Amino acid sequence: MRLLDAGDPGFAAAFARLVGSRRESDADVTHDVRGIIHEVRHRGDEALIEFTHRFDGHALTGDDDWMVSQEACAAAYDGLDPALRDALDLAASRIRAYHEAQRPADRDYVDEAGVRLGARWNAVDAAGLYVPGGRAAYPSSLLMNAIPTRVAGVERLVVVSPTPRGTLNPLVMAAAHIAGVDEFWRIGGAQAVAALAWGTGRIRPVDVITGPGNAWVAEAKRQLYGVVGIDMVAGPSEILVIADGKNNPDWIAADLLSQAEHDPTSQSILITDDAAFARLVEDAVDLRLATLATAKVARASWDAHGAIITVARLADAVPLANRLAAEHVQIATDDPEALFAGIRHAGSVFLGRYTPEAIGDYVAGPNHVLPTGRRARFASGLSVLDFMKRTSFIELDEAALRAIGPAAVAMAEAEGLPAHARSLDVRFS
Repeated sequence: MRLLDAGDPGFAAAFARLVGSRRESDADVTHDVRGIIHEVRHRGDEALIEFTHRFDGHALTGDDDWMVSQEACAAAYDGLDPALRDALDLAASRIRAYHEAQRPADRDYVDEAGVRLGARWNAVDAAGLYVPGGRAAYPSSLLMNAIPTRVAGVERLVVVSPTPRGTLNPLVMAAAHIAGVDEFWRIGGAQAVAALAWGTGRIRPVDVITGPGNAWVAEAKRQLYGVVGIDMVAGPSEILVIADGKNNPDWIAADLLSQAEHDPTSQSILITDDAAFARLVEDAVDLRLATLATAKVARASWDAHGAIITVARLADAVPLANRLAAEHVQIATDDPEALFAGIRHAGSVFLGRYTPEAIGDYVAGPNHVLPTGRRARFASGLSVLDFMKRTSFIELDEAALRAIGPAAVAMAEAEGLPAHARSLDVRFS
C-alpha cells in the first residue's frame, strides 16, 4: 500500500506511476483466445464440448447439460429464502425504474428549409449476457445486464455461464427468472463469447454481448467487436474515496475493502486532507483484514495496489480524481456537491457519508457495469442505449431540394464525385 503526500517533492512522479500502473492480467492470452475463437467458429458445438470438458469439467451430452430450463430457474426462485427473494425483487424493481427513464425519444421535425428530419430508435434483435461462474457468480450482475436489455425492447435474451463440474448457482438461476431470460446456456470462457458472436449448431448468434468475465472473456469480446457489439472491455474493480477527518475511519476502511475483496488486481485509494485520519484508516483496514472472510484476496489487492494520499485541502483531490478516472468515486464530506461539481471523469459517484459504493452494486438503481482502467475518460456505464441503435431519416420535397441542393452539388463537384452531383442536379436543373 502506497502512502503519498501531495506536498512531497516526489509526489508528481509517484502519482504518475499510480495513474499509469497496469493492473490487467499480465498473461498473454491474445494468441490462445484467437485459437479458441477459430475453433468455435469452424467446429461449432464440437469445439464447445471439448473446451467445456477441459476448462469446466462439465460434459455437454443431453439437453439438460447444455441448457438451464426456465422451469429450473423458476424453481430456484421459488426455493429462495423469502428475505433473499424480496431483496432480489427490490433490486430488480429499482434497476428497472432507473433504466426505464433512459429510453430515448424519437425525433421528427421540419426545419426552416422545409426538410423533414428525424431519428428513430430500435432495439437490437438479440443480446447475449456473460455471467461469470465459480467464485464470481453474482446474481446482481445478471440483473444489471438483463434488465436494461428488456427495457430496451430486445426480443431474445441469451445468458451464457460456466457451471464448473456441473454446479449451478441457484441465485443466478433465480435472477434469470426475474429478468425473463429466454435461453440459459451452461458454457463459459472465450468459447462462450465466440458461440454468441458466430453461432453454432445449437446456439444462434446475437447482436450485442455484455457482461463481466476474466481476462480470456474480456479478450474474446475485444477480438470479436465488429462481429458483434460489446459493452466494454472491463478490467479490475476500482474505488476512490475522498474523505475528510470527520468520518468514522472504520466506515472508510470497509468501503476500501469492499472493492479490494473482488480480486487481487482490484484497486482502492483514499484521498484525505487529514494525515491523522489517514493513519486511523490504515489501522482500521488492518483490523478488518484480520477477520474478513475474503482477507486473502483483499490483502493481496491492498498491499499491491492500494494507496492513501494526503492533500492540503480536499479541493486538491478533484484534479487527482479526474486523472485517475476511477470506476467508483465516493465523496464522504459535509458538502459532497462542492467536490462533485468538479468531477469530470468517473464511472459512478456516491455522494455523502451514508452512500457507500456497495449500495450501488445492488439496489440503488443505476448500473454497476462501469468503465475501469481510466476508461471513464471516454466511456460510460452500461445503459439501455447499449442495446439500441438510432436510424436517422430525411425527407425533401421539390422546394426543399431546390433550397439546399445546389450547395450539395458544389461540394460533390469539389470532392471530384460527379455522379453524386448528377444525382442531385438532375432533379432541379
